[in-house]
Amino acid sequence: MLHNYNMYGMIEDRIAIAGAAPAFVMPDGSFVTYVQLGAEVGRMANALAATGVKPGDRVTVQVEKSFPNAVLYLACLKAGAVFNPLNSGYTSAELDYFLGDAQPSLLICQRSSLGLLAPIAERHAVRATLLLEPDGTGSLVDLAKSQTADHTTHICAADDLASLIYTSGTTGRSKGAMITHGNLASNTAALCETWRITSSDILLHALPIFHVHGLFVALNTTLSQGARILWQPKFDLDTALALLPQATLMMGVPTFYTRLLSSEAFGRQTCRTMRLFVSGSAPLLAETHIEFKDRTGHAILERYGMTETGMITSNPYAAEGRLAGTVGYPLPGISVRVADPEGKVLGPGEIGVIEVKGPNVFKGYWRNPEKTKAEFRADGYFITGDLGTIEPDGRLSIVGRAKDLIITGGLNVYPKEIEDELNAFPGVGEAAVVGIPHPDFGEGVIAVLAKASGADGNRIESESRIIEQLAGRLAKFKCPKRIFIVDELPRNAMGKVQKADLRTRYGQTFKS
Repeated sequence: MLHNYNMYGMIEDRIAIAGAAPAFVMPDGSFVTYVQLGAEVGRMANALAATGVKPGDRVTVQVEKSFPNAVLYLACLKAGAVFNPLNSGYTSAELDYFLGDAQPSLLICQRSSLGLLAPIAERHAVRATLLLEPDGTGSLVDLAKSQTADHTTHICAADDLASLIYTSGTTGRSKGAMITHGNLASNTAALCETWRITSSDILLHALPIFHVHGLFVALNTTLSQGARILWQPKFDLDTALALLPQATLMMGVPTFYTRLLSSEAFGRQTCRTMRLFVSGSAPLLAETHIEFKDRTGHAILERYGMTETGMITSNPYAAEGRLAGTVGYPLPGISVRVADPEGKVLGPGEIGVIEVKGPNVFKGYWRNPEKTKAEFRADGYFITGDLGTIEPDGRLSIVGRAKDLIITGGLNVYPKEIEDELNAFPGVGEAAVVGIPHPDFGEGVIAVLAKASGADGNRIESESRIIEQLAGRLAKFKCPKRIFIVDELPRNAMGKVQKADLRTRYGQTFKS
């Protein structure tokens, strides 16, 4: 019998077991059972077919988070279509590029953006456009309601495409990462094993679902185990404080955790039912990790992944094994190494580019074989572009992005080392260190400091005083030549600091 690698098959098997158990609990307290979820997905899959979507066709989705949006993702898996989510914040020029590159057969958008998207869709010969509003209504939902729930899940090979996710495009044009059913299934199984996710878990889901974290990591793991999801359109502090005592599991970005810590009401009592807090998508400051543990008794589990690979490493499930500032060990079935730019594998403690190999690694970049070839070693390892070190026992620590490496006067400077020093200064919420053009050194080191929240931010010292104190802690070539103090750092939707914006903003600092 032909094996079906369709990722939805893992969820479909669980639906048969979970039955009347709640799958999604809505913000108003109503819920959708697993049986009802299966029926909704079947109707949505038939709605896709009714618009002419065939296995392998791209379905581009630019809408706000809603329950039907999650159903649409699952229906694309079930039907063998390729789910292509886009951030709702993209501009018309970006959307023109994405639709021209992905060439979807179906576009799902909101009425508010239809005027912008309709001519772009027509220009790129998109066959159909349907609406899905933030409140869960729209022509897509109407079409699905008119369909039968009976639908046979498409048989997929492990390397059949499940999703096309565009990278953030920090260097040049965004590239479409081809994520396969095998990638999703293997990563889901590895995470469920490592994080011990079961049908008893209740996940607080406040992440967006146009991104790997909220879409694949959160949905696939919980639904494949028959767990319950407390579904929220976005992170809201008061709502999170109210819902956490009902949850066992939360996946978030560092900003979620700093916001929780900003509330005096947050503490051990709030977390009394919690089993696990997971953080990713951006680095978690060691200070946040320590403060969170002191306040709640819970050590946040930090993991490491990226669009092209899903999750790569995780700190151990055992709380005593979670070390602040590290991202743990390779997940089951995944191999990680550190190498120099030429591909020579480096030893423990040496800084190099992180490379990864395993069933989690994507198929390649959409219609870009040259870029795909350039990002893989001859032996199949994918070059992540992240810099890190591996301890003798295999534990991985991230130093930064290779593109963020600063070369000043011929010497390498790793921003994270300086950022760690600056983050320890009173009044500093978070530091970002970048290199910008310098007439004498090639690149000059500068630091941008975001003030801590509340009254703590008033404790921040002057630029000259901070530089003076750093001189006793860092070699002269590492010390920032300028320090800028701001209210907040520029971030993307997942909370990651946008260093390219800082390099642009302060790029003329050393120009005469």
